[in-house]
Amino acid sequence: MIAGTEAVTRGFSEKAVADSPGNAELFLVDGATHVDLYDRDEYVTPAVAKLVEFFSRHLA
Repeated sequence: MIAGTEAVTRGFSEKAVADSPGNAELFLVDGATHVDLYDRDEYVTPAVAKLVEFFSRHLA
């Protein structure tokens, strides 16, 4: 899961990862709110890079 460190929804992501079996992980984007992760390049870019790394590792 990906969440911003300033997102009011961050706790939901933390709980979901904590409750998940297996290879779940939480990637926090420093300074981002929930909405920032939709369209602010400085926050979207590291989120997309993490998704590419995660899926490359787990789906390759």
